Amino acid sequence: MDLSDLVDVPAIMPGLKANSKKQLLQLLAERAATLTGIPEREIFDTVLQRERLGSTGVGNGIAIPHGKLAGVKRITGVFGRLDTPVDFEALDDQPVDLVFLLLAPEGAGADHLKALSRIARVLRDGETVAKVRGTRDAAAIHALLSDTQGSKAA
Repeated sequence: MDLSDLVDVPAIMPGLKANSKKQLLQLLAERAATLTGIPEREIFDTVLQRERLGSTGVGNGIAIPHGKLAGVKRITGVFGRLDTPVDFEALDDQPVDLVFLLLAPEGAGADHLKALSRIARVLRDGETVAKVRGTRDAAAIHALLSDTQGSKAA
């Protein structure tokens, strides 16, 4: 599974401005609604419910909020790079500036977990993360996220 299968250039938000975790999730849900046709509120509520179980802030300034929705046709991602990090109640208590929202169909099971694992693997690569943090260009971020995997899978 390649990240380019999960996120397209229009799903990348390189200059996000949010003052809180909640506002950040709202902005991501808004973009996801545009891409999927699912109501923004439904996406936001699903992701917020998942966050209540425990923060998806995985550390090193990275969060991978996710949820399953009946209306999602295929696993879909939205990636955001914040200008100013926000508190995300992350495992390491560090504020978050890179966020990969992942939405999956209700019956996605193993594919959902594979997608989460793939995202985590790519965002654990310090070199890739540094390059992503250093650019404000959506196409460049898309290429970095996609390229990392290609070179490792090859």
